[in-house]
Amino acid sequence: MVVWTRAVVRTWRCRPTNFSRAFSEKLPTPEAKGRNVQWVFLGCPGVGKGTYAARLSKLLGVPHIATGDLVRQQLSSHGPLASKLVDIVSQGQLISDEIVIDLLSKRLEAGEAKGETGFILDGFPRTIRQAEILEGVTGIDLVINLKLREDALIAKCLGRRTCSECGGNYNVACIDMQGDDGETRMYMPPLLPPPHCETKLTTRSDDTENVVKERLRIYHEMSKPVEDFYRKRGKFLEFDLPGGIPESWPKLLQALNIYDDEDKKSAAA
Repeated sequence: MVVWTRAVVRTWRCRPTNFSRAFSEKLPTPEAKGRNVQWVFLGCPGVGKGTYAARLSKLLGVPHIATGDLVRQQLSSHGPLASKLVDIVSQGQLISDEIVIDLLSKRLEAGEAKGETGFILDGFPRTIRQAEILEGVTGIDLVINLKLREDALIAKCLGRRTCSECGGNYNVACIDMQGDDGETRMYMPPLLPPPHCETKLTTRSDDTENVVKERLRIYHEMSKPVEDFYRKRGKFLEFDLPGGIPESWPKLLQALNIYDDEDKKSAAA
């Protein structure tokens, strides 16, 4: 059983040591509005926002929508938009905000027609213009911005591997670092492939330290205005990941004031 007791209206920065100060005011719960949560997950490339968004999606019973997936679905559909997208992608151009919003709007409409309520958006919006357009399409209750110290983030990106045969994603980095406070320890174990994939692992050509650092610099430069946009509206949660999923997941649930009865049972087993 999942109990979502209340949402958050004030901006805060959640660290894993003291969550009790995180909540200061209440926002009417989605249940009171006759729908489920409408949240956005933001974060640097490689931080794991897709992983946590997918987990929350399953837990809360709302769709996990990544705009990158919507574009890839269109590319493989051979529909009228596919050829236009192929030209844009092949020329290395950015897909326009109008196209992305149109795909998202159609996805939300299709979900509503199927009886879906609520959603968790993954990695969108990325610019102020996208955020402003999105506001005209649908309401956003909360934006969750996942943070991870840069040295750990770089190590994660450099450890990414993909199986050339099955397409499985893995990470060979074992991150074991002293915490920022000099006392706690950050440990993120590797996600190793099964034996039959070990000899087929490939690395992204742009996963080099210099490229990753530049990618992060550009992301921070572009994302700050979006963060400020939602912070001013009192819909912004910044959550510092204290470690891997086993350590971070329960603390993220605590920060969001979500109680997962099944998770408690499995932890006690």
